[in-house]
Amino acid sequence: MLDTTFRYLKWPIIVTAFGLVLSFLLGWQYTGRFSGALSFLLIGSVLAVLEISLSFDNAIVNANKLKSMTPVWQRRFLTWGILIAVFGMRIIFPLAVVAFAAHIGPWATLKLAVVQPQEYARIMDDAHISIAAFGGAFLMMVALSYFIDEAKEIDWIRMLEDRLRRLANIRGLQITLVLIVVLIFAMAVPDHESGRFVFAALFGLVVFTLVEILGHLLDRNAETRTVVAAGGLGAFLYLEVLDASFSFDGVIGAFALTQNLFLIAIGLGIGAMYVRSMTVMLVEKQTLAQFRYLEHGAFYSILALSVIMFAQTLVHIHEMITGLIGAALIGIALWSSIRYNRAADRDEIEAAE
Repeated sequence: MLDTTFRYLKWPIIVTAFGLVLSFLLGWQYTGRFSGALSFLLIGSVLAVLEISLSFDNAIVNANKLKSMTPVWQRRFLTWGILIAVFGMRIIFPLAVVAFAAHIGPWATLKLAVVQPQEYARIMDDAHISIAAFGGAFLMMVALSYFIDEAKEIDWIRMLEDRLRRLANIRGLQITLVLIVVLIFAMAVPDHESGRFVFAALFGLVVFTLVEILGHLLDRNAETRTVVAAGGLGAFLYLEVLDASFSFDGVIGAFALTQNLFLIAIGLGIGAMYVRSMTVMLVEKQTLAQFRYLEHGAFYSILALSVIMFAQTLVHIHEMITGLIGAALIGIALWSSIRYNRAADRDEIEAAE
């Protein structure tokens, strides 16, 4: 059991050790003091734990999508995907946001992050409403598309999920529900921010729809299928955009702990490695098949995260609360799955007798 677990955690452990050493050296470089280096080491560790707690539901959703992908695209997601997740979302994305918001070039943005980290963090914080609106809309579409689906066969909270499944034949219901939520929050945010909020939320809806359309086109086109491995490219893009949406909360929340871009990249990068390893373990050990409600808990967690991201346009919600809500929903789903399995085993024994 321990050998199997270590096989999945070997690379994350190696990356953790390397990342923590880098955090310590970075602290020494910036402060020139042993206490400063220890402070950087502690913050890097906290960021890694924060990323893992916020992204466990991401690993479950990744595993659900990954099991239907071909082995080639699975490997690409777990290799190219980790590079995109660590360097793209944890380094390039914050730089791109600041460059766009401040109307400066990439190199000037990087210099700003190194020389004036407080100003860099302020610009990122000013862009928070747009980021939260985009992520909230995209993640809400992800969750609603799971529950409002005629093909969905297993219900956890039957009273709610059965009704949602019956409404799946109403075209455009998911988008309509998200737009209603967007309109409610658009009326609540300050007037000078409402335009940015609505634009970013609509952009999140458009990106979700485009990724879905691309996935369906690749799946149905036999000629394209030979090139992209049976829709693997569409699923790959979907997972990368999903990972980006999950990362928004962690990247923004990280600035509450430090304004150092490189320390944020190290801490969140360590966490991203664990998320990828958990995804592999869930796929190879077929954990989702063993615990029938675990996937439901993940999508409820995604729905809760989308609401929290919208709510953060009005009030600050600590990232620890977000992580605890997600962990609680997944934990309850796991407990319900274990109870179901025990009941099924008892019924099987009684039937055999």
